[in-house]
Amino acid sequence: MQLDILAFGVHPDDVELGCSGTLLSAIAEGKKVGIVDLTRGELGTRGTAETRDEEASRAAALMGVSIRINLQLADGFFENNQASQLLVIQAIRRFRPQIVLCNAPDDRHPDHGRSAQLVQTAAFLSGLPKITTVYEQQEQTAFRPAYVFHYLQDKYLNPSFIVDVSAHFQQKLQAILCYTTQFNAPENSHEPQTYISSPQFLETVIGRARLLGKRIGVQYAEGFITEKMLGIQSFDAFIQNPT
Repeated sequence: MQLDILAFGVHPDDVELGCSGTLLSAIAEGKKVGIVDLTRGELGTRGTAETRDEEASRAAALMGVSIRINLQLADGFFENNQASQLLVIQAIRRFRPQIVLCNAPDDRHPDHGRSAQLVQTAAFLSGLPKITTVYEQQEQTAFRPAYVFHYLQDKYLNPSFIVDVSAHFQQKLQAILCYTTQFNAPENSHEPQTYISSPQFLETVIGRARLLGKRIGVQYAEGFITEKMLGIQSFDAFIQNPT
């Protein structure tokens, strides 16, 4: 299966929080979208790896993504090393996306920045024919995505570009709330409250989307960082079609 966009998250729910509005918009346009979770989020204070698996499946079904897989790297302890890179390369070569989305390059959770470097490195290495990977007993051919974009997470980083997700923002919130162990948890829950489990955290997600939306004159938006310069062929890219 060849995808148009492949979104990586180090933990299940990273993609939903960071870029699910953009993915939903792409799916509505007919594009094929997939998600790769690097870990099962097994070190999370709330829930278990098994509950996170179930929540990720529910969110994927709600969003309508074409595929969602988990590479089962070690939450908190994975490294940007050869073994991890080869797993990510295998996923990229399997789905051959033109666009890769991945974690923020710097963030509150140390896994996020490390994941960003891992995926960006693997995306480059995936284009080298002398690196051998095998999937289902067949050697894979080299492939390099055209773009790697980092979605914003907890820290506010100045985005390189902003995507209008107003039409799909409510569905984004529904996808986030599929993670019932993690978000908007009742105060009488038997599990401890965490940084992300209070209703106030979701308010910050909404507030961030409104802030980014304000910068481009829309209701809700998501921001992305790119190290590769984006180019256009014509100012037509900025001119709205007359109604």
